[in-house]
Amino acid sequence: MPKDGSVVRLDGQGKPLWLVLELTYRCPLKCPWCSNPVDYARDGEAELSTAEWKRVMREGRELGALQLGFTGGEPLLRDDLEELVADASALGYYTNLITSGVGLTENRLRALKAAGLNQIQLSLQSSDRELTDTLVGARAFDLKLKVAHQIKAQGFPMVLNVPVFRQNIGQVADILALAEDIGVDYLEFANIQYYNWAMVNRDELLPTREQIDAAEREVRAARERLGERMTIYFVIPDYYEGRPKACMNGWGSIHLTIAPDGAAMPCQEARIIQGLEFPSVRDKSLAWLWNESPTFEKFRGDAWMSPTCRSCDEKEKDFGGCRCQAFLMTGDAANTDPACSRSPHHHLIGEAIARAHAPGRKVQPLVMRNDGNSRRLAQGGHGGKGGSGGGTGCGSGNARVEVDHV
Repeated sequence: MPKDGSVVRLDGQGKPLWLVLELTYRCPLKCPWCSNPVDYARDGEAELSTAEWKRVMREGRELGALQLGFTGGEPLLRDDLEELVADASALGYYTNLITSGVGLTENRLRALKAAGLNQIQLSLQSSDRELTDTLVGARAFDLKLKVAHQIKAQGFPMVLNVPVFRQNIGQVADILALAEDIGVDYLEFANIQYYNWAMVNRDELLPTREQIDAAEREVRAARERLGERMTIYFVIPDYYEGRPKACMNGWGSIHLTIAPDGAAMPCQEARIIQGLEFPSVRDKSLAWLWNESPTFEKFRGDAWMSPTCRSCDEKEKDFGGCRCQAFLMTGDAANTDPACSRSPHHHLIGEAIARAHAPGRKVQPLVMRNDGNSRRLAQGGHGGKGGSGGGTGCGSGNARVEVDHV
């Protein structure tokens, strides 16, 4: 993987090499850029049982899956996490826990180690206690630092994932110093992509090109100073690249996500695309879902592509970009990703950037991820989704947070 983290080239030869299990949408944090659906609190099926998750993992290995991510929400809220890790390890997966750290005690770390967990990815939102706690809606900063040191003490390879946005992008140097003090193996500065909650809050979260360039300079200097002691990734947001990323190496190519209720998806955001059905592992085998489901076949190959993409000499590199982003910004998932400068919809990117940084624009409160806002958004109470979206709207008084721009 190149160190900018923006391009991954991997031929899965038709196998879902990377299996992600979203064990739950429950989470103690309220991050306003969360990738979970904005309507996660809608009435729906219960979470998969332990036995159902075990069957999914077994069928995944039979299909050729090699790497397994346990995520959420917060996967530590599942009491059976250690049991699932042990089963995955016995099946031969390389296992990752993707966590906020909330609920990760020393005892659970030892239990996860004994179960065979291979790696932990911990999120950190800021180098500043007050800003972190404000952004996630909980007193989490001190806990995260404690957990980070405990992860290292247990000998886990550790990824520190830092979602980057306007409020924290000026702290890159301080975060680098903090990561060095912890002894992090891999540090990922992931400029957030604008889906779901991040799309709702886009006007408030989107940094400027100048801020991104300054942060990238800090990263380059740290790479030179640290050498091989820490691998640092810096993922540039699509909005400023001119070419889209090879999203998931192509739809239904190497990546398979299972939602808490069993819905099978080509990526964690795919449910935002209206008109697609996502059959459940409760009703179909993983083999059928991967190989025969109309949803997974929908955007494979290039027959679905617009003339812009089908005639492009880079279509084998970026596969037309992100279907979810195309839908959110143009209303049609088959359109060329607007992040591409060749897209007839590329002007939407420029308009979004201009709106987010318009002189004199009034800073709006961030819409926090919580059950109340989720139900309101599910009922159409927000205009942030769709082609011209990105406004922040209004939430209930205790569901919003004011954060000064950095």
